[in-house]
Amino acid sequence: MGQIESRLAELGVTLATAPAPAANYVPYVVVGDIVYVSGQVSQNADGMITGKVGDDLTVEQGAAAAKACAISLLSQVKAACDGDLERLVRVVKLTGFVNSHGDFAQQPGVVNGCSDFLVEALGDKGRHARSAVSAGSLPFNVAVEIEGIFQIK
Repeated sequence: MGQIESRLAELGVTLATAPAPAANYVPYVVVGDIVYVSGQVSQNADGMITGKVGDDLTVEQGAAAAKACAISLLSQVKAACDGDLERLVRVVKLTGFVNSHGDFAQQPGVVNGCSDFLVEALGDKGRHARSAVSAGSLPFNVAVEIEGIFQIK
């Protein structure tokens, strides 16, 4: 087990097999030393985390859903690296979509669940540029969807 997965284990996280795409697209694309990971929806071992943040879910529950997206993102990066997560150089950019109404303005607080976890797990490798936006609805009514760009070696 490498350093990154050891740190994840300390945090109580074991990466599952990367989720398969739900439609006609690939889960990630590698171009040179950059991995573009398709949007990962909020899901955990119990299934999809659904609902509108601000109505059905609190900001804290939305942040937990965003953390679940972070774990799926890392699973995809691990798959892109042929199982060797130690090839991860850094998280470059995240774009987070929060299932919320137009008057909800706490999307950054929700997407912090992903950002904070990546920094906690990866240290400086986890620091990244980011966007956090509202979405009137998301596939399967999930609470959060996050896509990412990662640098690998």
